[in-house]
Formats: sequence, structure tokens, C-alpha cells
Amino acid sequence: MPISNQQVTAYPFLRAMYEDDYYPDHVVDRGREILLRLCERIETEHPADLAALYVLTQAATDEFNDLEGEFDAAGSEIETVAREEIAENFWFVASAYGFVDADVEELIATRDW
Repeated sequence: MPISNQQVTAYPFLRAMYEDDYYPDHVVDRGREILLRLCERIETEHPADLAALYVLTQAATDEFNDLEGEFDAAGSEIETVAREEIAENFWFVASAYGFVDADVEELIATRDW
């Protein structure tokens, strides 16, 4: 299903990571795909409240947890810059879908990076 939210389709996901050679593009691409799948799920499932949104965002966070090994294999890691960029992107997604009161720490509560 194509994403219909215009803010999302125009957003440069994980831009800071793409701009930094420390992060390999092919792994950052996987992170971008996770965020886009999250957007698709939000548009499909229409979470009714923050609790329902957090279920979706935390599942996507778990997918980022799984990417840590790929970053490591490529000589990189999810460190301070990446953590902040990923967290900001999760908050952008929440706000783009009307969840402006979302707590960024709760959005990514299951992170291990």
C-alpha cells in the first residue's frame, strides 16, 4: 500500500545518517524501510490512541534492534548520532499522523541501542 501522508512522502528519513560516511547506506536503507513500513502500518491499522501507536512503534524499534548486527558487520554501530536521528524520525512519524503528544522515549521504549 503506498503511503498517502504527504508529510511522510516528502520527509528525508535518516538524512543525518545518509550524510555521514560512518553509516553504510545499504544498512541505513534498511532503517528507512523500517520507518516506511511503520507508516504503512499506521495508515492501515489507524491506531486509536497513544497506547496503540506505541505497540506499532515499539515493534519497529525491535526491527532496529535487529539491525545492530548489520551495522557492526559493516564497521559501524548505532551510537549517539544515530540514536538521536532514529528517535527524531520516530517522533516525526508520530506527529505526522497526529500524535503530537507522543513521548519519544515511549515510542522507542524497547530499544537496546
